Amino acid sequence: MAGLTISNTGKSPGRSRYFFTLQFFNMKKNKFLLLIVLPILMSNISLAQQSDEVVIRQLENAEREAILKGDTTVLSQLMSSQIVVQNPENAIVGFTKIMERVKAGKINYSSFERNIENIAFVDNIAIVMGLEILIPQGGSQHTGKTVKRRFTNIWIKQKEVWKLTATQATIISIN
Repeated sequence: MAGLTISNTGKSPGRSRYFFTLQFFNMKKNKFLLLIVLPILMSNISLAQQSDEVVIRQLENAEREAILKGDTTVLSQLMSSQIVVQNPENAIVGFTKIMERVKAGKINYSSFERNIENIAFVDNIAIVMGLEILIPQGGSQHTGKTVKRRFTNIWIKQKEVWKLTATQATIISIN
């Protein structure tokens, strides 16, 4: 419409038509660009979430391996210093107690599998849920038995770094 209004002020009808055509072309071009750019932007958002999911899966595996090796250095890098854990022994513990338990061999497994069933993202939070199958050894409770438990791990991204901030595990079977 703006093209028609302005075109009426022109001296020659040919120029008016040219201006209208240009405006119409620009509107089509903008719609065309929108149709191309919008899916690209949406795929970038999707890729960012996919890459976050890949990172979380890698971090989950690194944490599992650090527990298997009793590596408190790696665990301290992966965990928030404010971590809160509801452990399978029905105790709520924090960072210091976790490190003490690993060093003392109370968190010690000969085998530790983690099957991630779901990862959900809410802003800068990743919520991981699934099933763990482990065989405790040494000073751990249920030594030599196969323990299955449901788990929930919560990772928070702070300053572009994911930290394990909360975790909960519930034993569902001991064989």
